[in-house]
Amino acid sequence: MELKKLTASDYEILDAMANVVDGIATMFGQHTEVALHSLDAGNTGIYKIANGEVTERQAGAPITNLALLKLQEGKDVSAPYFTKTAGGRELKSTTTIVRNRSGQPIGMLCINVDLDAPIQSFLKAMIPPECAIPHCSGSPETFAKNQDETISSTVDSVQEQVLNDHGIAPSKRNREVVTRLHRLGLFNYKGSILQIATQLGISKDTIYLYLRGLEKSGL
Repeated sequence: MELKKLTASDYEILDAMANVVDGIATMFGQHTEVALHSLDAGNTGIYKIANGEVTERQAGAPITNLALLKLQEGKDVSAPYFTKTAGGRELKSTTTIVRNRSGQPIGMLCINVDLDAPIQSFLKAMIPPECAIPHCSGSPETFAKNQDETISSTVDSVQEQVLNDHGIAPSKRNREVVTRLHRLGLFNYKGSILQIATQLGISKDTIYLYLRGLEKSGL
């Protein structure tokens, strides 16, 4: 496959992918290297990398021969494959092709997991600080199956935040909940006002009153 010169819009896509690199690396910890390669014909190589210590590379390093072979295969997401670094580390890797709006490959996102990392260190990166399984607590997240669940779980979370904020007077709590839900865009959902009013134990008219006040204040 012949590489082409990338356009400004192609680089905008690669720049947007930079956050994905950091996100994956943050999620899986220091033993997972994430490298975003540019397929610019005039500047092929690593565009952004996180946890480069795994393969001892940094931005600007050339693309690997195996990555180019994966590109030739034409699969947008490769099956996992195993390799070794020059230092002898065994890696489990996968490669995803990044395409522009025309379908042209402009980059490759490569994830390399160091299988030689101590298992205790790998697990430590996956567990929040000071968390002892199975008594690990964190922010609850509801993986909603429909709109009603999304609204209900969001109201529950926001209401809990407001109730735990002792700086908010009891008489102003419902108004504060509505304000925060408004900022989250929850009232853009069809039928949300009635559902939220019922959940908060207030009338629809009260919610409309709060929302009109927010409109007037420009919030």
